[in-house]
Parts: sequence; C-alpha cells; structure tokens
Amino acid sequence: QVQLVESGGGLVQAGDSLRLSCAASGRTFSSITVGWFRQAPGKEREFVGSINPGALTYLVDSMRGRFIISRDNSENTVYLQMHGLTPEDTAVYYCAVRTVSYVTSRPSDYTSWGQGTQVTVSS
Repeated sequence: QVQLVESGGGLVQAGDSLRLSCAASGRTFSSITVGWFRQAPGKEREFVGSINPGALTYLVDSMRGRFIISRDNSENTVYLQMHGLTPEDTAVYYCAVRTVSYVTSRPSDYTSWGQGTQVTVSS
C-alpha cells in the first residue's frame, strides 16, 4: 500500500503562488495515478485534477490556467503548483492514488490518501 504525505501548505495572500508536494512511499509510484482534491470547511471534497503514470494531466476547468500538476518519479513526488490564489482556494488539500489511469473525480475511486495540508489565502 502506498503511503502519502502532503506538504507545502500555509498562509498566503491573494494573488500569491504556492507549491504543494505529495511524497509517496513504495516502489510502484511510477505506475500509479495521483489525484489532488481539496475540502473547504462545510463543503464536500472537491476534485482538483490528476496525473497519470505517463505524466498526462487533467485539471478541472475552474483551475486550468492557474494550477499545474507535475510529477518527479525519481523523487516519488507529485506537485501541485498554484498561481493567482484567491480566498476561495482556502481548503485542506489532499493527494490520493489509484492504479487505474483514466480520469475520475470520485474520491471513492482512490485507494490511499494523505493526511492533507492546509492552504489559507487571505484577502
């Protein structure tokens, strides 16, 4: 089972950029799809995007152009680069993995989750 640890969250101002990391354990990292989700207080967990083993990425429309997902298989790490942050981006950000590469936004399709990292954007 892959274990995930997110990092890089923090308190930033509107318009700032932030890069989140998702570090994974396990030798099969290069063959898994990693998804990013976020959950704001009182709201359901929201799909941000994903990256498959071939580094093909998908981002939801509202985040395309501001967020970028990348991976470094040599470091067993996936990144979520976020630009132009707004207070609406405030949430706990999670990464999760699945072995199937097609895009899915359903949290139940992901098998392992990190503990999350808090991102707070002040206005």
